[in-house]
Amino acid sequence: MLLHNDHYTTMEFVVQILETIFNKQGAEAVSIMLSVHEKGIGIAGVYTPAVAETKIASVHSLAQEQGYPLQCTTEPE
Repeated sequence: MLLHNDHYTTMEFVVQILETIFNKQGAEAVSIMLSVHEKGIGIAGVYTPAVAETKIASVHSLAQEQGYPLQCTTEPE
């Protein structure tokens, strides 16, 4: 699963998403967030298609509630 950088979503919100939806611990969440920020994309995890779709829906729902355009996508392994 990939998180994509944009110019609106805060770094803090991306870390929050990584911790709550992807169960990443503090330092790992910050590292992934920095990859998203610096490289434009970051790997949030590898999941089965069904789990991935649920996580994408959760990310998009929380981002929309907070007014952020954060995008999360999947790619075949």
